[in-house]
Amino acid sequence: MKERAAVIPEELKYTEEHEWVLRTGEDTVRVGITDYAQEQLGDVVFVQLPELGEQVGAGQTLGEVESTKSVSDIYAPLAGEVVARNDSLDQQPDLVNSDPYGEGWMVELRLEDPTAVDDLLDAAAYQELAASE
Repeated sequence: MKERAAVIPEELKYTEEHEWVLRTGEDTVRVGITDYAQEQLGDVVFVQLPELGEQVGAGQTLGEVESTKSVSDIYAPLAGEVVARNDSLDQQPDLVNSDPYGEGWMVELRLEDPTAVDDLLDAAAYQELAASE
């Protein structure tokens, strides 16, 4: 059976830990896990997210995703404050599988340094990373 190619939208930024980042405002971003990551995890059955107002450092654990295969940490791609969380995932964790870049988003952060987004991987670099794993 041939594996399908992971979807990697051009307009997003990515981390080596397979999170995606979408700029939603001058100093805010939306964060989730990539299509590649959800594919590796299998069926997501539980998502644990941080509370609103929580401060996170870049690379710090932001929450976790539990699937039928494993439990994986979600890492903060950038430093900032949690200003929104996707409460839909409490009842429908499978949104991470069905729509990782849309309804399956996880949190929004207000960034300490909005320019740090520019240091993340672009789609081409992330594609190379995913292909090498």
